[in-house]
Amino acid sequence: MLQSPTPKKRRRGRLFRFSSALVVLLAVAGYLVVQYVTGGRGGPGCKVVSGKDDGQQYEFSQEQTMNAATIAAVGTGRGMPERAVTIALATALQESQLVNIQHGDLDSLGLFQQRPSQGWGTKKEILDPTYAAGVFYEHLAKVDDYQQLPLTVAAQRVQRSGFPEAYAKHEPEATLLSAALTGQAAATLTCQGLPDTTQADTGPDAVRAALVRDFGRTVLKETGAEVTGGSASKGKSTAKSTPSPSASASGGSSTVTLPVRSGSTRTGWQLAHWAVANSSVLHIERVSYAGREWAAGSADDPWHSTAANASGGVRIVTERQGGQK
Repeated sequence: MLQSPTPKKRRRGRLFRFSSALVVLLAVAGYLVVQYVTGGRGGPGCKVVSGKDDGQQYEFSQEQTMNAATIAAVGTGRGMPERAVTIALATALQESQLVNIQHGDLDSLGLFQQRPSQGWGTKKEILDPTYAAGVFYEHLAKVDDYQQLPLTVAAQRVQRSGFPEAYAKHEPEATLLSAALTGQAAATLTCQGLPDTTQADTGPDAVRAALVRDFGRTVLKETGAEVTGGSASKGKSTAKSTPSPSASASGGSSTVTLPVRSGSTRTGWQLAHWAVANSSVLHIERVSYAGREWAAGSADDPWHSTAANASGGVRIVTERQGGQK
């Protein structure tokens, strides 16, 4: 005859089941936190280092870095100084960890957790990183002497956050990102560049469209060319004084060249770093500028010296349309 479990054994059984469930919940919570912080891309894929050779560095996912590059490009496209870009990046790091969040506090959305109900734009607009960055800069430009204010004060006057002091903790990493993504610090951003297999729109046309989306035509004109539509074989570009961005096919890849005027090294490095930041989604294989080259494969590989393209513009080698080899 089987004996019924004693009350003590039943309590132990319940405690064991409760402990097991708690462990599972903690594991799920940990996974969700990692996915939130890394943008769901499986961990850091990019690295930004200090241009001062002081060993300072930070790691980000490819998605975070791509969003950061958009924020920087929109800022410079609007003629905003590097300090404004640093403020914007620190704000987005605090508000969303540079992930385009679709569900935040109340009706807050996007990189900056902007609210449709507060007049920031429609849900669709706010979830467009280019729009979200642009409207942030519009508000920042209205803050008197924002460049002289502490970062947390300038950010708070735009955001009206319940935790204004939180922005300050992101200033160091935002400063390094800003220096790289505005071209102030050369060869300081690397990414693994592993192709995003969910992205079907690749090739020279996709690169051109993304450049215009983020920078606008003004910055591209400053490189000596205006990019219009076209394909890798029948691209159309216009230029006033220097060769226009061009695409040439070779083997399984195509090359997009962005001319950079003499004395515009900073613009060149911003374009080069932007290409690296977008390497995964645009299937960019190599980027070269000013005698340095980055190749997809590992974020740990630094920009290396190359004899090719020592005096030319920014060269972006990308897979052909659809990633065909």
